Amino acid sequence: MRIKLLVFIILPLLTLLISCGGGSNNSEKSAVDQNQSIDINVQGCTGHCTTVDSFLTQADVELIISQAVAEAIARQLKATIAVTDRLGNVLAVFRMVDAEKFITISSTSNTSLPKVSGGLENVNVIPDTMVAISKAITAAFISSEGNAFSTRTASQIIQENFNPGENNTPSGPLFGVQFSQLACSDFNLRFSTLELPSAGPRRSPLGLSADAGGFPLYKAGTPVGAIGVISDGIYGLDKDISGFDLDNDELIALAGSVGFAAPLSRRGDVITIVGKTARFSDAFISDLLSTTSEDFSSVNNNLGNLVAVAGYYDGGDADITSASDVNRQVLAGVVFGQSGSGIIAADPLIFKDTEGDSLDAFIFADDNDNNRFPAQTANDQPGGDANKQLTKTEVQALLNQAIAIANKSRAQIRQPNGSQARVSVSVVDTQGVILGMARTRDAPVFGSDVSLQKARTAAFFSNTGNLVNAPADALRALPSPLYLDAVAEPVDLTEGLALLTSPNINFSDYVTDLQNFLGLAGALESNGSLTAFSDRAGGNLSRPTFPDGPVAGPPGPLSKPSGQWSVFNVGLQSDLVYNALIQHVAFVLGAAPDVDNNCTANTGLANNNAFTNVNKISALANGIQIFPGSVPIYRGDTLVGGIGVSGDGIDQDDMISFLAVHQTGLSVGTGLNNAPKAIRADKIDIPNQSIRLRYVNCPQAPFLNSDETEVCNGL
Repeated sequence: MRIKLLVFIILPLLTLLISCGGGSNNSEKSAVDQNQSIDINVQGCTGHCTTVDSFLTQADVELIISQAVAEAIARQLKATIAVTDRLGNVLAVFRMVDAEKFITISSTSNTSLPKVSGGLENVNVIPDTMVAISKAITAAFISSEGNAFSTRTASQIIQENFNPGENNTPSGPLFGVQFSQLACSDFNLRFSTLELPSAGPRRSPLGLSADAGGFPLYKAGTPVGAIGVISDGIYGLDKDISGFDLDNDELIALAGSVGFAAPLSRRGDVITIVGKTARFSDAFISDLLSTTSEDFSSVNNNLGNLVAVAGYYDGGDADITSASDVNRQVLAGVVFGQSGSGIIAADPLIFKDTEGDSLDAFIFADDNDNNRFPAQTANDQPGGDANKQLTKTEVQALLNQAIAIANKSRAQIRQPNGSQARVSVSVVDTQGVILGMARTRDAPVFGSDVSLQKARTAAFFSNTGNLVNAPADALRALPSPLYLDAVAEPVDLTEGLALLTSPNINFSDYVTDLQNFLGLAGALESNGSLTAFSDRAGGNLSRPTFPDGPVAGPPGPLSKPSGQWSVFNVGLQSDLVYNALIQHVAFVLGAAPDVDNNCTANTGLANNNAFTNVNKISALANGIQIFPGSVPIYRGDTLVGGIGVSGDGIDQDDMISFLAVHQTGLSVGTGLNNAPKAIRADKIDIPNQSIRLRYVNCPQAPFLNSDETEVCNGL
């Protein structure tokens, strides 16, 4: 019998959860469309509008929940609602009486498309609280003063085609970003019992969400948090955006956002991405049924309860596992960018351009404002030679060059037009150790963890020909992902949590498939030839069709094939972290310890040694990323590290990382540079393919106040 060690814990817990239950006058909201009353004086908000008052108060959170509950009641729905601040601190989780406590993950439940099996598809024991929190954190993390995006926007930009539903088009620009901000990340911070909201960014229970029902919340033009709602029992996405949907989760979340909605001039639907308009919401204020809401004191412990969520929210109750929710309260958020928030202004004497002027940079800090990731010298031995490792001076120069380039670059997805690109930057050594991280003003929070994933991915997959820690050996040593099967009902778990009998995943198959696809028997091997993989190149290999877009193409070797692929089952990226995700679900249910600060090598629901970490890949501690924005760093033909950039456009991310390495090499004069052209992945002649991999793709005229073009050519 599988996982006997868990069944006697999970079954009573699920039975308990199934048996447990669970303002102001807003009559004016039906008379105005979204944001019209608050889209005032925000034209100058380009990252400078945050003040000491830019946070969600307890009264704000109570009002937001009361408004959302009123709409749910008007629609005769039962919802679970989460509110977070901009840094991902969970300020409240409210479950209405009789709301569904277990959610099913499905990308096809509301479509006529064939059902997909494997990965997270059809797992139906996901706590509602994890879903609501993930939606809120997503909306908070992908929004800024220059762009307001929702979980519906996320759905649009992560699928196999952009736009979704349009065949023979390339994948979404942020394809794969859903597997970031993971609970197992070694970057995103964790909540401690009785800890009040403090330094972030925080982790997200299910990564980033693409399910409608998550909206950012704003005050005076600056984002202060987000709301996430689940009421329909399905955690999915919109597979066809040709029409408009009236989604119940989105309607309830929209009602909650009234008075805190994103400015019209910053919403995704006034922003274009690769020439296509972003989607923000299919619901409008005029669609709402509620006109008033009760005071929160009348809502709480009557229409529902504030509920504790292990690892995320206790509401001030010392006993986070208590069945009684009456003592919990909503919390106030943290002011983004201020002391104690975890993202603060950097020392201008350290972060300065080549002429000595401040770069207006920001760093990631702990609760005491200490820099978590100051520039440091590497401790690896690139090519077996410690003398080739990246130095502290070089790392700081890489960070400064990247931020300086971003500051003069034109943002792709930010308002007003002509804004600077806002990004996060990470530098790692050949083993994925963080050597330095920084960000520009108002960069979206999600790019922090993503920039680190990108840097590590480039360094890891480029570490070929290395006699130690070759990627092929590390991947082959991983335990297989054990896919959880759907159960008839959570309360019927008498024989434990069943596992899918197929497919049987072996990580060595990814290595073999890659080698066969590229026609390189030594790819990723310790004795193989040197190959430099950027994230754009690796991403090409991770799409369900190659080349990216045409439906007739074969699947990339790091992707699931057609019929198995979904945004919840993408291939190597999702398989690397799958077991850790399932352990975290068990943790929130109270049935397992929390995940390690490493997303790889989890044994999952194994018969023996369930949820342990063996053969961890420290170089990929927070997972991999498969959309552009990173390059490996070389000294001569020796790999010495990787740099990742994430923020306001993937072509900008590519350019900033690529040029930062080039210009740092020129400025420090130590032989640092991009990979030699001869070993870049775009030089591989792929058998039976007329299309090569791409290495980087830089905007044609990227700089503000400059007519300089094709800035990456020839480098």
